[in-house]
Amino acid sequence: MSEPTTRTDVLVVGAGPSGLMAAVCLARLGVEVTVVDAKSGPTRESRALALQARSMEIYDQLGLVDRVLAEADRAPRIVTGYRARTFAPISFDRFGRTLTPYPGIYILEQSRNERILSDAYLAGGGDLRWQHRVTDLRTDGPQPRPVRATLESPQGTSSIEARWCIAADGASSWIREHLGLAFEGSTNPLRFYVVDAVGTTGLVEGSVNLRVSPSRFLLAFPMGAPGHHRLIGVAADDPDDRRLEATVRAGLAADFAVAYDRSDWFSSYRVHHRLADRFREGPVFLIGDAAHVHSPVGGQGMNTGLQDAHNLACKLADVRAGRADPALLDRYEAERRPVAQRLVGTTDEVFARVTSASRIAGFVRGRVVPWLGPAAVRLVPALIGTGRIYGYLGQLRIHYWSDPGERARRQGHRDPVVGRRLPWSGDNFAALQSMSWQVHGYGVPAPALDRVARSLGLERHRFPPDRYRRLSPDLLYLVRPDGFVAAAAAPDRAADEFAARLG
Repeated sequence: MSEPTTRTDVLVVGAGPSGLMAAVCLARLGVEVTVVDAKSGPTRESRALALQARSMEIYDQLGLVDRVLAEADRAPRIVTGYRARTFAPISFDRFGRTLTPYPGIYILEQSRNERILSDAYLAGGGDLRWQHRVTDLRTDGPQPRPVRATLESPQGTSSIEARWCIAADGASSWIREHLGLAFEGSTNPLRFYVVDAVGTTGLVEGSVNLRVSPSRFLLAFPMGAPGHHRLIGVAADDPDDRRLEATVRAGLAADFAVAYDRSDWFSSYRVHHRLADRFREGPVFLIGDAAHVHSPVGGQGMNTGLQDAHNLACKLADVRAGRADPALLDRYEAERRPVAQRLVGTTDEVFARVTSASRIAGFVRGRVVPWLGPAAVRLVPALIGTGRIYGYLGQLRIHYWSDPGERARRQGHRDPVVGRRLPWSGDNFAALQSMSWQVHGYGVPAPALDRVARSLGLERHRFPPDRYRRLSPDLLYLVRPDGFVAAAAAPDRAADEFAARLG
């Protein structure tokens, strides 16, 4: 039986965190969107776990942060160590308290992120279709909806016509393969385990724990109740998970004096580091794991996908509303692919060093770490800068070049504000909840701010001088719907410069 053809602005394929974030943002911005997924329902396993500060800020912008805070657990510090010995904790709070309203790392597994996002999407009348598998996709249909998708479901065959398609269908993306986009990279030769452990002993509660031994490493995230932790480490190359878990338990006890009563979930896997050669093919865009996959080091994966979705949705909404030329959509790949490329490269290198079985790596873990570890946890943050470390970890230091020529014009020097997410001044993030283009002033006289905002037909927001001195009291700032700063200029030049940036 065939169902009637659905006509929509955006077809999102995949109802994981990235796809649902795209749907929530698009719906919030007034764009029609339909979400389909071949699964029978939301993810049940916890899978991805960490929410970084930038993702929390996006949830805040969407008006969902209160529910996230109610359901999430917070890890304000990381505790490193050698075998059963722990070193002094490193505080995330101290790192981030002047950078974001949400310092630390928040622990909220993938399934609960999906539930929060799907509830928000459906509460606004969203169209979410489970057990709908895309079996054919064409992009050569007539405008304004060139995307033609054929779907199979228990109810029969259906079709969707859309202006654009977002592929959020995971690392094994059918759409990416259907379009012939390369997904190049490497696979770590080691097998890793992940276990949601209950009744855990031997770890510091309320903290991220990172331990090493001469031959192994252990990464543990708190998951709410005392004794409930997500454990990640290197496993034997045994495809039988029941047998493998017994080996893992023995290794945890021998290497780290860590034990647990039972597991709610145990799995083993190999880590892939891969990046799509393009994030856009005509009216089709790749986000999340369909575009990039990498190791769990640093808890960056799900967060990067959420930000892909947020970035793309704001651009699609501007083009759909006629506020921007369709050429703006090329900026999605230009902005987000370099972020993913750096992330894949960085996590690949770090993961390789942490898990290496080489004699040098074993010497470092077995001899250098026990000797220098206590000093390193005190000295490294001071030498590198606590804010800088946390900015990278929390994805607060992401930078976008405004156009292809800006990097050359600035000789590779990034502006401290323009091209980055709006610095938090203590009270300026509430203004971002409208998800609109805005003009901000931080001490600029109100008449000058009003004049520029009126000439451009944009929202205006005036704040007291920035207490952290990252935003100049002598400049006006053009802020994008996604919260990134598009331009900065003195009041007498701002109208012309901002108009040029708006296109």
